[in-house]
Amino acid sequence: MQARETVDAVAERGLRGDRYFEGRGLWNFLDEDPNREVQEASDITFIEAEALAAVEQDAGIEIPMGAHRRNVTTQNVPLNHLVDQTFTVGDAICEGIQLCEPCGYMQSLVGEEGLSKALVHRGGLNATVVESGPIAIDDEVRW
Repeated sequence: MQARETVDAVAERGLRGDRYFEGRGLWNFLDEDPNREVQEASDITFIEAEALAAVEQDAGIEIPMGAHRRNVTTQNVPLNHLVDQTFTVGDAICEGIQLCEPCGYMQSLVGEEGLSKALVHRGGLNATVVESGPIAIDDEVRW
């Protein structure tokens, strides 16, 4: 994961430069795994800064920048309310698909038992990019 000032969100594809955009993401290789829990494909993932702070306060688990594996960290945006909703981030138009529940992979990266449990129902949002556009730091999320 790399922090960027701006990124191009491409409709039905994702974020230019992201490993999933390039077909090199972990789930790209696990699609044939019959034991994998099936989730709808997403182009972009979001997580609330408030959720990260709550996990640190409630569970004593600090999640280093990027270890949460979400593309965009938001502030003052109720992501759980954006499932099945259309919203904009910067100039990109997105649609919330489903909650992005935590996985064992994230927990293994952070190395803290209990991380997945601490993030249940606050692990973020999977979304699709409906209309392409740039996204920059401090862009507003509008719905």
